[in-house]
Amino acid sequence: MRVDIITIFPEYFGPLDLSLIGRARAAGLLDIAVHDLRTWTHDVHRTVDDTPYGGGPGMVMRPEPWGEALDALVPAPAVAAGGSDPDLAGAGEAASAGAGNAEPAGAGGAEPAGAGGAEPAGAGGADAAPARLVVPTPAGERFTQAMANRLAGERHLVFACGRYEGIDQRVLDHAATRMPVSEVSLGDYVLFGGEVAVLVMLEAITRLLPGVLGNAESLADESHAHGLLEAPGYTKPARWRGLDVPDVLRSGDHARIARWRRDQALLRTARRRPDLLARAVAELDDRDLAVLAGAGFRIEQPDMAK
Repeated sequence: MRVDIITIFPEYFGPLDLSLIGRARAAGLLDIAVHDLRTWTHDVHRTVDDTPYGGGPGMVMRPEPWGEALDALVPAPAVAAGGSDPDLAGAGEAASAGAGNAEPAGAGGAEPAGAGGAEPAGAGGADAAPARLVVPTPAGERFTQAMANRLAGERHLVFACGRYEGIDQRVLDHAATRMPVSEVSLGDYVLFGGEVAVLVMLEAITRLLPGVLGNAESLADESHAHGLLEAPGYTKPARWRGLDVPDVLRSGDHARIARWRRDQALLRTARRRPDLLARAVAELDDRDLAVLAGAGFRIEQPDMAK
């Protein structure tokens, strides 16, 4: 997968050399380039923002540097007529985070490799799938595990990290004539900018790429994989500070262990995220309902006859 990140704070992305993302990059599974938006400014102050039309507080990021940056990273021959979010928006789930009211950024920051406007590696030919522009914004659709799975299937992601009061809307509208555009949010809150959101999304997406995790089976039973939260985990020693590992986990009975984990996932989801359980209700069997009822959770299954 090819990933381009446009930001006025390229230093924010130092963690991308660490841990499993760093290993995925070293192994050639993930090709990431971080670009300083100020590379595409042409005044002595390297200006990227201005006062908003219509008045109001804060500043809005100017369209000119963003337009030039996207032209450089996604050249016209490498994109197909797209439109906005054909696959992602229809699912009602989208991804990313708030690019809210940030303090103005300094003009500093070293220019990263590849920021000079040259066509990025892996841009592909005219018949290649278009890149997808992902814009973190508190006004976007919410990022979910399902969204991470869909984004992990993309060939080329371009992340636009907004700051201040966001990016001039015309940048997104124009980009949507050339490539799919996803405006996405991590949740119902506002951040200083999109950088933290991009780091979160890249963690969620990268771990889904083939070959990144040592044991791919770990993806099957984790939180949100089947609409429920994950059961609690335990390791050695069997007794620690007066607390014991549940006997069933040391029984060697794999059927009982699987059932215990399912029960714990149901109960944890009911207590912490009843909204998730409500969405998964159609997948619950009689045993699931009995477990929940025994703990005081009454779940009504939908009437399939209606």
